[in-house]
Amino acid sequence: MYRDPEAASPGAPTRDVLLVSAIITVSLSVTIVLCGLCHWCQRKLGKRYKNSLETVGTPDSGRGRSEKKAIKLPAGGKAVNTAPVPGQTPHDESDRRTEPRSSVSDLVNSLTSEMLMLSPGSEEDEAHEGCSRENLGRIQFSVGYNFQESTLTVKVMKAQELPAKDFSGTSDPFVKIYLLPDKKHKLETKVKRKNLNPHWNETFLFEGFPYEKVVQRILYLQVLDYDRFSRNDPIGEVSIPLNKVDLTQMQTFWKDLKPCSDGSGSRGELLLSLCYNPSANSIIVSIIKARNLKAMDIGGTSDPYVKVWLMYKDKRVEKKKTVTKKRNLNPIFNESFAFDIPTEKLRETTIIITVMDKDKLSRNDVIGKIYLSWKSGPGEVKHWKDMIARPRQPVAQWHQLKA
Repeated sequence: MYRDPEAASPGAPTRDVLLVSAIITVSLSVTIVLCGLCHWCQRKLGKRYKNSLETVGTPDSGRGRSEKKAIKLPAGGKAVNTAPVPGQTPHDESDRRTEPRSSVSDLVNSLTSEMLMLSPGSEEDEAHEGCSRENLGRIQFSVGYNFQESTLTVKVMKAQELPAKDFSGTSDPFVKIYLLPDKKHKLETKVKRKNLNPHWNETFLFEGFPYEKVVQRILYLQVLDYDRFSRNDPIGEVSIPLNKVDLTQMQTFWKDLKPCSDGSGSRGELLLSLCYNPSANSIIVSIIKARNLKAMDIGGTSDPYVKVWLMYKDKRVEKKKTVTKKRNLNPIFNESFAFDIPTEKLRETTIIITVMDKDKLSRNDVIGKIYLSWKSGPGEVKHWKDMIARPRQPVAQWHQLKA
């Protein structure tokens, strides 16, 4: 017998109402569970991300000693020797440390997490990778003028996020101070060993300098990497016209370092590829071609060849080199070299690429270098991590040759 639902008793719920109530209850329960999981994931991921940031690129907490070095500029315009003031002993060593990984999975997980922290729209992803702008770090300094003593005071405080210039993945930075256009009289800070976030805290005095001449000068700071057995490598520079600074009191500046104008950026570029095979514990380095190499010979050309050094923990392990291309500033090499590198040693490995100019009657000249590792400059690190992320695939990239 059919019974009209509308004729049912008012107090008894219908089957449709019960079904809708059950669906709403289940939906609310699932929503609450998902919200709880999302909140838990955010807390876990946020904590992991925070810990990663705390362990990467932390500035050196040590403070160097405050020093005063002076240049007296009498009427004759000659400089006298500098005199340091004693103070506290500086902390030269950086706190950055790395630990080798013991397995392929640990290495891939570590490098993958580091790659996720990079911005996917970074400047290295431009169409012309060789023209990507490199982060050279920044420097903090202050400047002021004492009208009673006719003295310009420059204090170099610290730098942050300097690029690694040595194959060990660090640098030994120091700063040269000039008042351009005068290049004869310069002052220098102390060298901070193995430190990408150095603290100098040194004060320099340019004495006997009339104010009307000071405002005609340009304060020029050049950061260099000290090398004991070769020419110091330029890291970056900062210049500021003093007529644009209020010198009545000490003014403090943070300035991004720019590429040095000493010609280091005009050494040319090199196209090379890296191919990592984790099962074979090997890396294949392919030297493809170069362009716009710097002319090292009197005739306005060069005889380039390429040396490839495999380094492990600052020690030279193995060397390969290409053939020499006579009188060619845009040579094509197309040569490949295989290096055996166990996975657990990959984090301590550096590959140094050196483009040389061959000379028969004298010493061969260095045209430029590239340091490839997971802790080199931004462009080199990007290439290294791309190689790890794409095993068994050749990954090619243009690199700017450096001094």
